[in-house]
Amino acid sequence: MQQNNKKTSKLLRIVEFQPIKLVLHHIHIINYIKQRSNMNNIKKIGLTALAGSLVVTSANAVEYSLSGDAIIKMTSRDNPAGTEANNGKGIGVDTDLYFNASGELDNGFTVAFFQAADTNGAWSNSSSQVTIGMGSMGTLQINNIAGAKANGIDDVMPKAYEETWDATDGKVHRADFFGSSTASGSVDYRIPTQEMMGLTLNASLTVDPNADVGATTAGSPGASTVTGTAYTLELGHESGVSVGFGVENIENGNAVSATSTGADEESATGYIKYAMGPLTVGYQESYQNTANGGEDKEGEMMGISYSAGDVSVSYGESTYSNAGVSDTASVATDMDSIQIAYTVGAMTISAATFETSNAAGIAGRTFEENEIAVSFAF
Repeated sequence: MQQNNKKTSKLLRIVEFQPIKLVLHHIHIINYIKQRSNMNNIKKIGLTALAGSLVVTSANAVEYSLSGDAIIKMTSRDNPAGTEANNGKGIGVDTDLYFNASGELDNGFTVAFFQAADTNGAWSNSSSQVTIGMGSMGTLQINNIAGAKANGIDDVMPKAYEETWDATDGKVHRADFFGSSTASGSVDYRIPTQEMMGLTLNASLTVDPNADVGATTAGSPGASTVTGTAYTLELGHESGVSVGFGVENIENGNAVSATSTGADEESATGYIKYAMGPLTVGYQESYQNTANGGEDKEGEMMGISYSAGDVSVSYGESTYSNAGVSDTASVATDMDSIQIAYTVGAMTISAATFETSNAAGIAGRTFEENEIAVSFAF
């Protein structure tokens, strides 16, 4: 009987504690759920922070691009005067590669690098620049090989294919001489484009501590102590009229020559263009006062082009003349060209004829060159 009472008492204690166990069990479950919920929230917060960091990283990422072109060209040259050595016909391929890289700094400035390489035969660098974009403060461009703004307005005449002087004798006596002394190893500063009342204004300053000698290694001195500066100003109007001016000054011009007298050299150019729908006409003049009794230069260019969809045609003329120590007029070299181009996608088919009279300033030295080219951009 006593044993039965003990069993009964134990059973009653179990029954009494059972609700408490159930309550504790439910509390445990609730805590578990809360913990899981907190873990999910922590994961969400962590993923959000990770996504944010990835966004910041992508904003500072560097972008790369590689492009190029290939030109298949057939040329024939005829020299009635019999004085031009490069007569006959020929066909060849000209290929170039262009590498671009750009990125953004923490202060919002941008940095871009450009490298052009001529891949015909031995690899050679044809142009390279580093450009720093400073927002509303303008742009700095360091020109290692070519690329200076002044040299970029040496010939802005409308054309369908190439400049009129492209086939001149050795491309020496040509009218696009402006800006050539400060083209390489120089620094450009360009103001941000200004727009107001239908006008667009662009201006630049180029400084070359080693004019006439292009720097090929960063910071390396050249064989010249000549300092060059150049200024450009370009204005455009919504009516289609645009004008541009440039001045280049070389201090102590030709200082590396044996006949140096320490004189300065000055060049200037000016152009006007008018575009009305598919029709564009232009006129440009350039002058150079050469130092140390050299040949003063004069260049005159004009062009007219018409574009109808994928087809463009143009006609251009240019004249180059110089004078020696006595400033007596030399024989002017006259060049003209008729051109047509048809573009379909990344392919352009071009044809042009070039005629040159008094090549290299030699009376009677004339020749005619015809070109057919097929170019591909990729």
